[in-house]
Amino acid sequence: MKIYFVKKSVIVNLFAVFVLAFISVLYFNYGIPPVVRTFLNINRQLPIYSVDIPDRRVAISFDASWGSDKTERILQILRNKNVRVTFFLTGLWVDKYPDLVKKISEEGHDVENHSNTHPHMTQLSDSQIVNELKVNEEKIVKLTGKKPYLFRPPFGDYNDKVIITAKSLGYYTIQWDVDSLDWKDLNTEAIINRVLPNVKKGSIILFHNNGDFTADALPYIIDKLKENGYQIVPISQLIYKENYYIDHEGRQHLNQNQ
Repeated sequence: MKIYFVKKSVIVNLFAVFVLAFISVLYFNYGIPPVVRTFLNINRQLPIYSVDIPDRRVAISFDASWGSDKTERILQILRNKNVRVTFFLTGLWVDKYPDLVKKISEEGHDVENHSNTHPHMTQLSDSQIVNELKVNEEKIVKLTGKKPYLFRPPFGDYNDKVIITAKSLGYYTIQWDVDSLDWKDLNTEAIINRVLPNVKKGSIILFHNNGDFTADALPYIIDKLKENGYQIVPISQLIYKENYYIDHEGRQHLNQNQ
């Protein structure tokens, strides 16, 4: 019987390949979890993924960077269900659909900042990040009369520089802990099954305004959330504005020690 010896370096390399492959699968399907981001850089700044709250509030959000033909229907659903949500708009979208921007605001929804041109923010300089936020901010203020103070990085792409620069401009950086993956053109049932089992108190749910089946899934999701005792609010009414900390999973907590 032959006995084979494997060098320690080979085992280490194989383990590294396995870990990288595992992270790649996670990223493709779910985005990199905040706990993995923190493991890779223990001192890394984190945005708000969810909020630790005592009551059963959750927030629904829509990112808008392309298309508008589904937006009117979404607004009608929200109107019929008496629900207010948060829309993160790019400046390019604001330029194309100013009347919709005004309508979203007038109907009581948060109109917030999703950058001006939808770049990978981590690839920009400090001044370019400022420009992306300020240019879009001015467009939103001009149409709604309200300054946005929530920022969602395009592609969920952030680093310390992005979060710190956004904070210096008065922005809370917002991610999500429940991803509908509606941008992948999942059908209605798949979107529902992605969302409902994963919602908890303080969840932030991600949709897109122009997903093919988003509007089909939305009424059922809203009804089920309400049946389960959840109150749906805009993100501005979910997060803590001061005296808080964010844990390693991106969950925002009220600081009880101050």
